[in-house]
Amino acid sequence: MVYAVMGRLGLSAKSAWRLVIHSLSGRLLLLTLFYAMLTQILIFVPSVARYHRSLLDNHIEAAEIAILPLTEVEKREFSVGLQSKLVTRAGALAVMLTQPDKKVLFLPESVPGHIDVKIDLARDDFFSEAAHALDCLFNGGNRTLYIAAPTHIIVGAQAIDVIVNEKPIHRAMLSYARRALWLALGISIVTAMLVFASLYMFLVRPMARITRAMIDFSENPEDPARIIQASGRHDEIGIAERELAAMQRDLYGSLQQKGRLAALGVAVAKIQHDLRNILSSAQLASDRLAKLEDPVVQRLAPRLVTALNHAVALATNTLRYGRADEHPPERHRLYLSPLIAEAGEAALDGRDTILINDVDPNLQIDADPEQLHRIVLNLLRNAAEAQGDRPGELRVTAVRDGARMLIDISDQGPGIPESIRARLFQPFASSAKGGGSGLGLAIARELARAHGGDIELVESSAAGTKFRIAIPDRSE
Repeated sequence: MVYAVMGRLGLSAKSAWRLVIHSLSGRLLLLTLFYAMLTQILIFVPSVARYHRSLLDNHIEAAEIAILPLTEVEKREFSVGLQSKLVTRAGALAVMLTQPDKKVLFLPESVPGHIDVKIDLARDDFFSEAAHALDCLFNGGNRTLYIAAPTHIIVGAQAIDVIVNEKPIHRAMLSYARRALWLALGISIVTAMLVFASLYMFLVRPMARITRAMIDFSENPEDPARIIQASGRHDEIGIAERELAAMQRDLYGSLQQKGRLAALGVAVAKIQHDLRNILSSAQLASDRLAKLEDPVVQRLAPRLVTALNHAVALATNTLRYGRADEHPPERHRLYLSPLIAEAGEAALDGRDTILINDVDPNLQIDADPEQLHRIVLNLLRNAAEAQGDRPGELRVTAVRDGARMLIDISDQGPGIPESIRARLFQPFASSAKGGGSGLGLAIARELARAHGGDIELVESSAAGTKFRIAIPDRSE
């Protein structure tokens, strides 16, 4: 039976034994076998007790039937030899009948010399019956039993006592015990094997598949073919497969993202030096242009100088996203409205989009002006790109909420797709235009959090999108 089950499961005897010893299901098989045997033993004790009692009852009934003719009211005489034969035929060594006024002893020719065990069936309960049965099973064989019981056949008698040889009872008990134990062992083995086969088919094999998928993916997590394909199961195994697949996909995406970040860092490192030199030359040229008296030049030169100053500072610091190379914010109080206007000119230059600056001119913020400019510039540029070529307007409002400043930037774009909102602030999560880097929101949030604040998406629908910048004041 066992080998048949192993063959059905495709297991050799050696691999099956290794699976039993070293696997959870194998240990459960052994425990199931042990508990099944324990249950059978608990059933075995009362069953042998009942069987032993039935054997004793049979001897009592046989003795009652044997002496019944000897108790007839007609005072017919029976020979001693006939009495002896009747008692011996009932399997008894002696029978004593208790009547209201006397006791009558019926003996065969041979009288037992001693009594080894006395059993009173009228007073026995379950525990005493079980004790007598186990005593007979393990210690019996060549003993003489004295059995006392009430009689139900002989009229006028109160009780009957029978002396018997225990050897036939002991042989019957051994035979019964062997049959019961073999039956219990068979039931336990079959139950344990069925439990093991069920566990192996429905639990061990799926868990082994999940384990192999984890090992394969850990060897090369950048190979998307190694991501586990979840089955259609709806139980805990199916949930584990789907969660593992989701985790592997997230890890694969994170590794791809880190690869792009590393490539970006290398590219920035290569161009930083040359870009800084080029911008320095452009800065010198802009300084000379600022000295010209042409009205157009005088109007445009401050914007050019400011933009170049920002670019030179940015190139000098060399932002490598993903590494903490940003300098800590150098904060001081500044008026917010002019900074919004300056960032808006840089973000909307050459676009049909209109910036509506609803910030109170007297409102001040405690922040690093360079980093706050970059935060607002990135959000305004993203908002302008979200509107595409359609004319529209961007609105900036700001209010003080206790010890922090809340800046809202709203656009009239088509809204952000639901599919990317959860990873909106991750690098390369999205880009409104094909030429975008996908870093604007990630950089802006990093700078805001460096101030102890944050950036969040307040709302997004077909009517537009609103972002909120929260910058707290410095704690004293």
